[in-house]
Amino acid sequence: MRAPQLSALLFAVLTFSAVAAEPQKLWEASGFKSPESAVFDRAAGAIYVSNVNGDPMKKDGNGFISKLGPDGKVVTIEWVKGLDSPTGLALANGKLYAADVDRIAEIDTAKGEIINRYEAPGSKFLNDLAADKMGRIYVSDMVTNSIWVLDGGKLSLLMQDDALDNPNGLMVEDGRLVVASWGKMAPDFSTKVPGHMKAVDLATKKVSALGDSKPVGNLDGVEPAGKGGYLVTDWVSGGLFHVANNGTATRLLSLNKGSADLGVGPDSIVMIPMMMDGTVVAYRVDTH
Repeated sequence: MRAPQLSALLFAVLTFSAVAAEPQKLWEASGFKSPESAVFDRAAGAIYVSNVNGDPMKKDGNGFISKLGPDGKVVTIEWVKGLDSPTGLALANGKLYAADVDRIAEIDTAKGEIINRYEAPGSKFLNDLAADKMGRIYVSDMVTNSIWVLDGGKLSLLMQDDALDNPNGLMVEDGRLVVASWGKMAPDFSTKVPGHMKAVDLATKKVSALGDSKPVGNLDGVEPAGKGGYLVTDWVSGGLFHVANNGTATRLLSLNKGSADLGVGPDSIVMIPMMMDGTVVAYRVDTH
């Protein structure tokens, strides 16, 4: 092998190793009912998990939130009840927020009680939540290609654009929303072309591809990855990816179908609800 080829190969290996060190499985919790989202509450030292417990678009009153310890041990499986089909979770303003079909529930974590509900008229399937530093909550409506925002106790439509390609995961950074798109979908949620990462300029509402537009998967959750890029789950194929800022995706984990809206904790811990398996799995993922 010629020296330039060897150098190129060495560079590729080192680059891959920097973002794709083998994740270490830490624990697995079970007993959930279609778990969809996990979030770590640093102040309370707890993990909250949403349970759809039925059809994710049906208002059936079956949904609930579970509470776990930081070690993954279940504290209370039905910690907060009275929800329909809760999906995305976010913490802001000292409260927990849950997307619940066509509204957002606000939960007092000290009491484990729902204290407010915010309606999103015309929405079909509110999915992921993301909070900014000012305490605003953004929520994707996957079915209607919309994004809503909860600001000052008022939930309003921020934008609606088919260029979002059925948005699922959301993350706020530097004046923009990072969007994990499912891909243009049929009524049964199938896609001919899977989704990829997008960005929304919050000032102009312009939607653009994050890096190239190469399909990655039917994307669900998105979280920041260490010093750069993003951790993203693929619900249909199952898996955890690192997506670089230029859109390049590297598979870190192969998982079962239903790997949903991941959460991140201290020490590079990633918690992934396995919606079809009724479990939550935690890995240490070093992407530095």
